[in-house]
Amino acid sequence: MIAQTIALSISNFPAAMLILALILGALGRPRGAAASRFLGWVLLLPIGAVGLWAGIAHVAFPQVAAEHIGWQVSPFQFEVGMADLAVGITACLAFWRPWEFRAAAVCAASVFLLGDAAGHVRQMLVAGNFAPGNAGLPFYMDLIAPTLAIALLMASRGSARRTAQ
Repeated sequence: MIAQTIALSISNFPAAMLILALILGALGRPRGAAASRFLGWVLLLPIGAVGLWAGIAHVAFPQVAAEHIGWQVSPFQFEVGMADLAVGITACLAFWRPWEFRAAAVCAASVFLLGDAAGHVRQMLVAGNFAPGNAGLPFYMDLIAPTLAIALLMASRGSARRTAQ
């Protein structure tokens, strides 16, 4: 029972971080314009914390990560893990930074995550890879998190301009 609960928590970590970001944004912490507040939480949790989580998984537990995605273990997992860590750290730092830093973090994360989503689609079509880590929650989060971040970034631009004046 405990092992199943832990496994369920780990496999749903990305969705849990998205839900938590939306809850914290709705609670109004920190105070400020809503779009900027939500963007901060989306950067910190479903992009930042999940990037760190995925990076650690690829680097420290390559066999588990590969099996979940439907891959063979590969030395490229280390490089993917380092990219995940870079995006995760940058997104976490963006939580406390001004709009321009957040824009750069959203740009980098979006290229990486939407590129991941395209890779998932390619694996589904070319290799028939419908493993949970390829065609499941990670695929949807690779679409949802950057799309939401881009929308919030655009919506927060006006408040960033007013604050700078």
